Amino acid sequence: MVYTNSYKNKYNLKRQNVLFVGIIFLIFGTGLFGQHQDLKEKPKIWQSEEKSVTDSMTLLSAFKKGKVNGHFRYFFSATDNKGDLSDYYASAVGGGLRFETATYKGFSSGISGFYLFNAGSGDLLKKDSLTGQPNRYEISLFDLTNTESLEEINRVEEFFIKYQKNDFKVTFGRQLLNTPFINLQDGRMRPTAAEGFWVEAPVSKMHGFQLGWVYGMAPRSTSKWYDIGESVGLYTTGIDTSGERSKYSKNVNTKGAFLFNYHLKPISGLEINLWNLYFDNVFNITLLQAEMERSLGNGTGYLGSQNAMQVKVGQGGNVDSEKAYYQNKNNVFILGGRLGWKNKKWDHSLNVNRISDGGKFLMPREWGRDYFYTFMPRERNEGQGDVTAIVVKSLYKMNKDLSVIAMLGKVHLSDVENFYLNKYGLPSYLQLNMDIRYRFSGWLQGLEAQFLFVNKWKQGENYDNLRYVIHKVDMQLYNVILNFRF
Repeated sequence: MVYTNSYKNKYNLKRQNVLFVGIIFLIFGTGLFGQHQDLKEKPKIWQSEEKSVTDSMTLLSAFKKGKVNGHFRYFFSATDNKGDLSDYYASAVGGGLRFETATYKGFSSGISGFYLFNAGSGDLLKKDSLTGQPNRYEISLFDLTNTESLEEINRVEEFFIKYQKNDFKVTFGRQLLNTPFINLQDGRMRPTAAEGFWVEAPVSKMHGFQLGWVYGMAPRSTSKWYDIGESVGLYTTGIDTSGERSKYSKNVNTKGAFLFNYHLKPISGLEINLWNLYFDNVFNITLLQAEMERSLGNGTGYLGSQNAMQVKVGQGGNVDSEKAYYQNKNNVFILGGRLGWKNKKWDHSLNVNRISDGGKFLMPREWGRDYFYTFMPRERNEGQGDVTAIVVKSLYKMNKDLSVIAMLGKVHLSDVENFYLNKYGLPSYLQLNMDIRYRFSGWLQGLEAQFLFVNKWKQGENYDNLRYVIHKVDMQLYNVILNFRF
């Protein structure tokens, strides 16, 4: 939308305030508490994994000995687009509670819910006057499926029953998962949650497996639960291989998704993970990841490789090819690598990724973020083919409570008008992320703060079409996030 001068000045003042907050964090000085978790970590939205699994003697005592956790979150986001393109800002605040019983004969149960409110935002529904494009980032703090009602949003997030014996766990119901293909993508107000069953079965210290069947999803930026086929297409659908708007929303026919993981630690410092996602009637993707660490100087050197292959399954989602989600004619191959060094203060890495030119890498954005080494918050390579990405990442832990993360990446994409390989009309770009995180202590223990600045520069041709620019390149994004957990 186009602002008046006074309105623009107010917005600029807000932006200056955001920058001021970031500078304060730099001056006053983390252990790294990530928005985007490593697969070795369990979802910590509620930080409730500390409770004892000692069996209760009665069902009543299992409830009385249960644990309550809370989470309050504030999120400010502002986008500064190029020139006369519209700028946006939004603030959201929310809170929720989670209760999990103690175990009774190995069984426990849990439930959680969350409310969020608009805490002061611009007009997020008004489209840009030059391009007709809607807002991208700020609207997703709320419910993308009901943009007419942004004032009060609530949803039940978890509702599950779990059985645990030693390290073996089976969870059935609505839960939080962290896998390469379905994960929290906790970069807005609430994470993505999944419905189904999940099994964790460590065989020994050297190896084990996980598997599960998922049939329902509650994607981030939504307030309802959906059948897994319905969940695909809730976000923007981009264009199909012919250059027309994709028609797969509400047209994906599937029974569910089966995930499998086998992990192996054959020798000290080496870990191998095999992941597979079978999305019934749509596609199958297999990921093999190997990572090794060795002492190097006064720290640890590490390297990793990611190799993936994606193939069509059945009808690609629909018997009508124009309504199918997966329209690639060829298999898609992904190759990635990482080389790095870290110690108690620093963590530096060089990351590369290559997606083949036989088709687009496709993964429902509603389910989670990209899992590639080159991932940088606030942009993805999903929906792209013929991609070469190089990203340098550097983490500095100033002390146990303050960290600064810098990322610089150059991503070469296919031409914006190559509809077969570029689903979202995204030009090649150069991206810089500055991420400052602080964990409070003392009487503010439990409070965590984050300031994220993103700058993206256009590196590819946009053919003088600003639709390929707004919210995509030649723009800056500012986020201030506060979390309080108990």
